[in-house]
Amino acid sequence: MSSRRTTGRSIHVTTIPLSLSLSLSLSLSLCLLTSGQCVLAMPSCSAMNPSFDLSLCRAKLENDGFQIPIGDMEGPLTAALDVPSVRRYMVFNSALFRFILAPVLYVVVWCAMFSTLHLYVTVSNYWVLCLCVSLVSIFLTTAIIFVLHHSNKKLNINLDVRLVQVNERMVKHKLLVAVADWVQNCAGNMQLYFVYWDMSRCLRALTETFEESNFVASGIQNKLKKKMAYLVMVSEAAPEVSGSDEEQGSDEHRPLLRNEETGCSSSSGLQGGAEVTANYSLIPDASLPAQAKAYQLLMTYSAAYVKLLVSRQLTGPSHHRLRSRRNHCGAAPFCLCQYIKEKILQ
Repeated sequence: MSSRRTTGRSIHVTTIPLSLSLSLSLSLSLCLLTSGQCVLAMPSCSAMNPSFDLSLCRAKLENDGFQIPIGDMEGPLTAALDVPSVRRYMVFNSALFRFILAPVLYVVVWCAMFSTLHLYVTVSNYWVLCLCVSLVSIFLTTAIIFVLHHSNKKLNINLDVRLVQVNERMVKHKLLVAVADWVQNCAGNMQLYFVYWDMSRCLRALTETFEESNFVASGIQNKLKKKMAYLVMVSEAAPEVSGSDEEQGSDEHRPLLRNEETGCSSSSGLQGGAEVTANYSLIPDASLPAQAKAYQLLMTYSAAYVKLLVSRQLTGPSHHRLRSRRNHCGAAPFCLCQYIKEKILQ
């Protein structure tokens, strides 16, 4: 009989703390994200009074590994969206309102045309008049709704521009924010979107574009003025104090839009009850470096781009031509810097 000898070995098991394992898993999940990927979509609490639960948004983002301070998310978003005038604008500019507006507008146009033509046109058969009025009313209603829908695809100065300051803070955490809505099952679907985005590659590519076009800098500046002439913010502002820290600071480190709650652009009455209004243009200054111009354009169009991205409206005649170029977004036919090159710089 053969005997077997068993050799005992001591096994040392190293235990990893639960908090460390969770942080490692969250870091791994962040590394797997790609630019353009939607991280969170928070629906509005009410269709008639749009508002978003920002504390719940922050909690969900923390579960996904994004450690965002309150001052970088909740504060700027509240200042940008939690305003009565902005809420009213979101309601009247929503897809649900246009969906309800279409039949109401058709009825109003039909009644107005029929009551007018009935007085001046004499017909033996009223069904002929009703048919003609109906066709014309359908055409006019469709044209008005099409114009409203087409204008909504552009940069919305009342909503998208207000999110510029938010994205200036959120981009440090590789996130971009936008508000998008559409009608689904005869109900409004307004949501606040958080999209993962690594801005470094788009910033580098757009900076190279400006550096390569230094010899035609005047032409680029003329294109910016032509395409962005309507992007002017008018606000009540306090009088500028000479020798202030803001005048001494560099333009490259100032925020693109001044916060309405700060003393820089807050409403203030001068002696005698007079008020000062200031106009803030979003066109990059010609004296700025190439990287500063690129960063300002990326921030200005960030919310509008994300809105088109999540609503799948990033299509156009240049779709196939842009696919052959370097694309930094796998979820869309072209990325943010390519969108700016195509829509603004060409």
